[in-house]
Amino acid sequence: MTSVTTPEVQADRQQLIELIKDEAVFHGDFVLSSGKQAKYYVDMRKLTLDHRAAPLVGRVMLDLIKDIPGIASVGGLTLGADPIANAILHQGVAAGRPYDAFVVRKEPKDHGRGRQIEGADVAGKRVVVVEDTSTTGQSALKAVEVLRAAGAEVVAVAVIVDRNTGSRQAIEAAGLDYIWAIDLDDLGLDPQ
Repeated sequence: MTSVTTPEVQADRQQLIELIKDEAVFHGDFVLSSGKQAKYYVDMRKLTLDHRAAPLVGRVMLDLIKDIPGIASVGGLTLGADPIANAILHQGVAAGRPYDAFVVRKEPKDHGRGRQIEGADVAGKRVVVVEDTSTTGQSALKAVEVLRAAGAEVVAVAVIVDRNTGSRQAIEAAGLDYIWAIDLDDLGLDPQ
């Protein structure tokens, strides 16, 4: 995790943590996208698509990637990355640090231009893959694979909530930096 640079971003991060704890952590028996069983589920889409949380997400994630030089755009595998990339795009413009956004489809479209990456042109550009939560890192790595095949230079994976269940190790094994804004300790949750 990268340290927060300003009191304003620290306040945004704390407010986002409280929203996640109050509204996006569900307890019970869940199957994660990785197929793993979990006793809680962190439903970040509930907040990344919420008018109160989206600006916080944008500012916190913008701060998280601030020290990575030369980033042209941010995005990741649809659907989880889409609102995060848009939040960063909007908050970046407001802060005078503009980034474009892209969306990586799970499969290329079977009509139109047949694209698998929509939005910003990524060929030859430095990009950051974003994700809402990460368990194994496989969604991010799928996006990385598609982006690299399109000629992008993927430099990092940035995650709102790290579940501390192996994603960092998988991403780093692929030669990428892995950074996160919030971890399980911040949310008062135990790793599973």
